[in-house]
Amino acid sequence: MIAYLGPKGTFSHQAAMECAKKNEKLCEYNTIGAVIKAVDTGDAKRGVVPIENSIEGAVNTTLDMLAFDAKLYITGEHILKISQNIMAKPNTRPQDVKVITSHPQAIGQCTKILNTKYKDARIEYADSTAQAAKISAASNGDIACIASAISGRIYGLDVLEGDCGDDLLNSTRFVIIEKNPLLSVSDNDKSSIAFIINDTPGSLYNALEVFSKSGINMTKIESRPVKTQLGKYIFFVDIDGNIDEANIYFALDKIRKNTLFYKFLGSYRKEI
Repeated sequence: MIAYLGPKGTFSHQAAMECAKKNEKLCEYNTIGAVIKAVDTGDAKRGVVPIENSIEGAVNTTLDMLAFDAKLYITGEHILKISQNIMAKPNTRPQDVKVITSHPQAIGQCTKILNTKYKDARIEYADSTAQAAKISAASNGDIACIASAISGRIYGLDVLEGDCGDDLLNSTRFVIIEKNPLLSVSDNDKSSIAFIINDTPGSLYNALEVFSKSGINMTKIESRPVKTQLGKYIFFVDIDGNIDEANIYFALDKIRKNTLFYKFLGSYRKEI
């Protein structure tokens, strides 16, 4: 079973469907935290959770829980293109729309068309894009929603404006999480770690210098407050390569020995 952030029709639901193995059951949960906990406790074998968006940046809940609240590994990633659509009940015309509803992020990603073609429509926020689709389907046709095409199919809506986001390259990176690390190695792997360093001059430079000296390409670094002490941060780093490669293993081991906190989050195949 693979757990995902519901309800049905969300982009997380779409990512789960695309990541699911043949005949694997999908199970929805109300929050990202609930998805991670379900995998951590064994209620679900795998989970798929968003970890970063090309516009909004990191998904902090996912980062924090993987670092501190769960003993899980990232075993895969999936890049999902976020295609926002303005949809309404069948036979609705754009001029019939009085209200447009969606999650605040979806509203914010479609400002150009909302400020031009739908500038007279009232904006109302929903808890999710899927909930917005449900609201639109229950209306008399004057409420449109911004949501995924799969939501439209689920709730019987027609597309008024397809792929209407401000940024056509908008995408979200999801990660697959499991109790055990992925053991296979390919020639296109990446590894993710998290660590906390001493608050001393040069400590971050010294930690990251290990990658340069080992010929390892660092593809991402993200910082988050540890929440227990003002001014102390945890760093999340992605690098090219698998921990089973000798140079990766020894580099990560050196970082582990010279940091206050270290957690290996997994090696997995990189999706391009």
